[in-house]
Amino acid sequence: MTTESPSWFKSSYSDNGGTCVEVAVNLVAARGIVPVRDSKSPAGPVLDVATGSFASFVAGVKAGQFGAV
Repeated sequence: MTTESPSWFKSSYSDNGGTCVEVAVNLVAARGIVPVRDSKSPAGPVLDVATGSFASFVAGVKAGQFGAV
């Protein structure tokens, strides 16, 4: 078991009025997860997403599968 803490970061594209998430990819190798949280509420809940699921989500975003906001 690792005691490594998440190292949070936001995308450089996140300056869009505060509707952002932060991810911590430093836990991928050790835990096989990508923690995700609301950047406006860093003390709030964290969603642990399996690496494969997160990779599929990112690929879908890049492919435009979720439409424009």
